[in-house]
Amino acid sequence: MFKKTLLSFSLLAISFIASAQETKKKDSIPDGWNNSGNFAFTFNQAAFNTEWQGGGTTNYAGNISVTYDLNYRKDKVSWNNRFLLDYGLTKKNGDKYTTKTNDRFELNSILGKEIRDTNLYYSLFLNFKTQIGKGYTFNKDLEQSEPGYRTEVSHIFSPAYLQFGPGILWKKNDNLYVNVAPITARFTIVDKQFTKVDENDAEAVRKYEEKKYYGVEANKSYKFGLGASLSGYAKFQLMTNVSAENILNLYSDYLQKPENVDIDYTLNLVMKINKVLSTNVTFQAIYDDDAVQGFQIREALGIGVNFTL
Repeated sequence: MFKKTLLSFSLLAISFIASAQETKKKDSIPDGWNNSGNFAFTFNQAAFNTEWQGGGTTNYAGNISVTYDLNYRKDKVSWNNRFLLDYGLTKKNGDKYTTKTNDRFELNSILGKEIRDTNLYYSLFLNFKTQIGKGYTFNKDLEQSEPGYRTEVSHIFSPAYLQFGPGILWKKNDNLYVNVAPITARFTIVDKQFTKVDENDAEAVRKYEEKKYYGVEANKSYKFGLGASLSGYAKFQLMTNVSAENILNLYSDYLQKPENVDIDYTLNLVMKINKVLSTNVTFQAIYDDDAVQGFQIREALGIGVNFTL
């Protein structure tokens, strides 16, 4: 299975290399540092009076999204850096607690050295992602005022993921590139409070082993992986004032279940109404069997203010 996974990634890399043997066309972006960013705030609200018979609960929701690109280019060197921050909350009338609807912090960095005069680069990439606020599970069998109604299951740097490794980058421009890294180191970082188990309690150890916290061993604070990764970015202007941004990350761990490829795909649609107002649609699908057996799906739609940084 290891050989099949490595072969698949190698063939994928070769296909990109074969398709990239064209003379590189210089664009109008000047050499040196270039930066751009976007800030968006969306707010949703629904209200029902006591006479309303159709069902529904008054609720409020808000989401902040920040993207910032800091890129460098000079001669044959290219360095792309992207910061992502998403955070959203919702509150239902009568609920004691607010609930997170979105929480993501991510840094992507790719350093490349051009191979001759093509769209290919020797590359070194780094990816780091975590969350900002605490995450909870809720026991619906209890009242909100009772102890144990909500249980903390995550917080900042727990989990956190750090990946890095050398590879080959195919880059058409800053809005279209694919990086293949056949040797990728990956660290899954967690707080020991979530992996703490009495090693003398055989039953407790057995239960933890059945469902490890993000795949980390009992009483450990990190998990090391070595595998192959593929990351891609594509941003297109679908029509006037409508843009689509696609972000894809794939990872296969050579050391453990290489056939189970981790998938993280995000689609961001921005439909500008005017210079300030816009409609934002986000769809994200994650598959990571260390976290849950199945796809994690997130979708958000909102109208809000949009500023260029």
